[in-house]
Amino acid sequence: MTDETATLSTFTQPDGVALCSDDVLFHIQANGDWLYLDSPLPAKFAALFSSILHCIDNEYLLITPVEKVKVTVEAYPFLLVDYQDTSLDGDSNNQLIFTSSIGTQLSAINIADIIVTDDGIYAPLTRGLVGQLNRACYYRYINEYLSFDSVNLSSK
Repeated sequence: MTDETATLSTFTQPDGVALCSDDVLFHIQANGDWLYLDSPLPAKFAALFSSILHCIDNEYLLITPVEKVKVTVEAYPFLLVDYQDTSLDGDSNNQLIFTSSIGTQLSAINIADIIVTDDGIYAPLTRGLVGQLNRACYYRYINEYLSFDSVNLSSK
């Protein structure tokens, strides 16, 4: 996988990309919905904009070759609602391909890179982004990939 942020710099202006405005134009809610100027953004436009979303120094930006736009994110930029195990396709890489709540399919991620905490399960994505598994995906992942030692609950 190439570092898309580094690749972007080859297409931008030599002195960098200018910030379009200090105002935040886009907001991503915790449920994965996108807002533009506090109005709902259709999923097809959210999917388009998500392809140029970057996280640089904990700041979310939409970056094109000529400008940057600030984005606020309530929780995580992607809510992951489904996944496909690539090893089921005959590939033994143990990678998952996630689908987001806005219908985008994300790059394959090694299962070993998935982060499991008490608060949730997270997948590191490209361009410095992180996605969080939604409830159904969370439980499916636990059932398929996490094992727990059996606990003896018999009374003494």
